[in-house]
Amino acid sequence: MSWEKLSAVLNQLADSEGYGVVVRCKGMVSSEDPKIWYYFDLVPGETEIREGAPDYTGKVCVIGTGLRTDALEKEFRI
Repeated sequence: MSWEKLSAVLNQLADSEGYGVVVRCKGMVSSEDPKIWYYFDLVPGETEIREGAPDYTGKVCVIGTGLRTDALEKEFRI
């Protein structure tokens, strides 16, 4: 996943209810460079993305109400 794609997805999670009402999202996903992973945190009014060391597998946790898990899985599937 590119930095731009991750940023766009997180902005949508924060600014719209297209995926449900998201109150917290955090995780790690691989980047286009296998040596770099993106670690991210989202709470209302604040989003952070940072680079980190590779991990064995990506993980994403989304907390909210009325979540559209099918759409979320599609966005974060790599």
